Amino acid sequence: MRVLGIDIGGSGIKGAPVDVEKGELTEERLRIPTPDPAGPEAVGEVVGQIARHFAWTGPIGITFPGVVLDGTTMTAANVDARWIGTDARGLFSAVTGQPVTVLNDADAAGLAEVEVGAAKGEPGVVLMLTFGTGIGSALFADGRLVPNTELGHLEIRGKDAERRASDGARERHDLSWDQWAERVEEYLRHVEMLFSPSLIVIGGGVSKKSDKFLPKISVRSRVVPAALRNEAGIVGAAMAAAHL
Repeated sequence: MRVLGIDIGGSGIKGAPVDVEKGELTEERLRIPTPDPAGPEAVGEVVGQIARHFAWTGPIGITFPGVVLDGTTMTAANVDARWIGTDARGLFSAVTGQPVTVLNDADAAGLAEVEVGAAKGEPGVVLMLTFGTGIGSALFADGRLVPNTELGHLEIRGKDAERRASDGARERHDLSWDQWAERVEEYLRHVEMLFSPSLIVIGGGVSKKSDKFLPKISVRSRVVPAALRNEAGIVGAAMAAAHL
């Protein structure tokens, strides 16, 4: 079965059809820069553009960088505040003319990694963390998702963790990989204390550069890069739509 997956991020919106049984993109993904400001109408237009690019008919799974409850976006830390309380499912269904499933971006990435990636078959507590403009999180217990955890907003040194340890923070503060690894390790130790995961999967755009920072990090849990790298959100969004 093929489903269109679209991943909305703070810097880019990307999508592609996905073979949900294999967890693989079936066509080259299309990436369009996230509009600035990233309000509902502007983002909706990009989502519609991606659907038209693939001449898509059928289910669409779409991620959002915030809490999503029954298709409504409840927070908007890294996009326009007008998203708060928006019926995102209704908006995206209207611009694409297709049935749409909307879920948190990190939850989507985590679903993909649990189904076909680095966390496949992993028992116990698994934590997926995506490092990009912010920090997203997906928490699983024996393969079952606890949605909308948003652990990037845990407080570290009096600030949201993502303001210190996201890949966006690394770029803003011009941190070396060693400096950034120290901040990431501090954050990982904090979430370890709270959830005692057996496995932590690191995703997001920075995952393709994991060799530059993961060897510098020492925590109790096993820490591995996402197998699907930055395509996990697209794949997981499609899987979520297929399951529903």
